Amino acid sequence: MRAARRVVVALAVLVGTAVPPLGARPLAAQPRVAADRYDDTFRKASKRSFGPGFDWRLFKAQGMAESNLDPAARSRVGARGLMQLMPSTYREVASDNVDLTMIDSPELNIEAGIAYDRVLWQRWARDSVGDDRHLFMFASYNAGRGTLLSAQRRARAQRLDPRRWRNIETIAAGVPRWRHGETLEYVRRIAANLERLDDRGRVVAGTATARGLRR
Repeated sequence: MRAARRVVVALAVLVGTAVPPLGARPLAAQPRVAADRYDDTFRKASKRSFGPGFDWRLFKAQGMAESNLDPAARSRVGARGLMQLMPSTYREVASDNVDLTMIDSPELNIEAGIAYDRVLWQRWARDSVGDDRHLFMFASYNAGRGTLLSAQRRARAQRLDPRRWRNIETIAAGVPRWRHGETLEYVRRIAANLERLDDRGRVVAGTATARGLRR
């Protein structure tokens, strides 16, 4: 639980907002609407891939940034579904998860997206500072791990600690063939979306996400 708490705090710092203390009184309950219809899937998939102590709301916030929680979303480059997975990535994840049969199933798309997050999470275990590990995970989900490794090499060349996300932000503009603005904004959107969720993971009434979701 402490590790999960550090992740939430780090994301809050990224957007310059305060985090309520543990045990804070929850926001007024809101009725379940479309924005919350996949909460059970996010919760179960997070537990399966990351264990019960990880904050599943992070992945809902990611889904909000990816597709505005639209299971029918399609990108111009071919990414599909709520978690905007490329078919090749889905097949890669599905090769180790035989139950992942249909990329266009909202539930399976969420399962695969979080399973892929887990793969990235494990790969950043040694190449990031603990509190920044989730930021590298989300950034490489968006831009690819190879791109982030290139950014780390540039940071190292400038005598900056490549394991710290703030240093990656500092040198990002100098990394060749990286649409860094998109990736940095993607990470910030996830942080902002997390702030729009109450302690039960429900979108707070009247808030809009960076992609327009409103309740």
